[in-house]
Amino acid sequence: MTRYAYFGLFLVALAAIVYVLMSAATGKPDGNSYQGFAKGEMAKLDFGSAGQPIPAGTFTDTDTTQQTLEIFKGKTILVNYWATWCPPCEKEMPALGALQTARASDKFEVVALSVDSPEDAEYAKRRLTELGAANIAFRHAPMDNGDVIYGAGVRGFPTTILYGPDGIEIARLAGDADWASADAVQFIDAAIKNAAR
Repeated sequence: MTRYAYFGLFLVALAAIVYVLMSAATGKPDGNSYQGFAKGEMAKLDFGSAGQPIPAGTFTDTDTTQQTLEIFKGKTILVNYWATWCPPCEKEMPALGALQTARASDKFEVVALSVDSPEDAEYAKRRLTELGAANIAFRHAPMDNGDVIYGAGVRGFPTTILYGPDGIEIARLAGDADWASADAVQFIDAAIKNAAR
């Protein structure tokens, strides 16, 4: 080979190395480290929005104050957007309650945000208990004040989004799931363990 051919190969190799390094240096988590845990019931997880920050919109907290999801920073949270008029939402609520019972700690919490209308807030609060999720604090984010909903890119209900303690999205699941399944608990455990590093 001529000297020019070697030089050309060197430039191609150098460009490939620079591309790989630049891709790795973006620092944006893409969920790939969790995809190995997305099995069984969790195979429906979507990692396409991984790396997005917690939305800035507000919701009404248990003490009726306006809060943002920022209050959970430092904790891995599973945010579930649900409504009483949504049968799949109600179907998965007992499993979310069971997950909260199994894993709630200073490192993890299930955050259920009811998107019911303000007139239905008391009914939604009561329904949360009736569905076997009394251990999940009632929080309300009506759709007419939907910054916390639409800011998260929620397009249907239920939608459940896992955020790390840094407030960055890990994965999301549109539709209902068995959040108390062994696959779901393993996925949540992996997220909590990874956050502890």
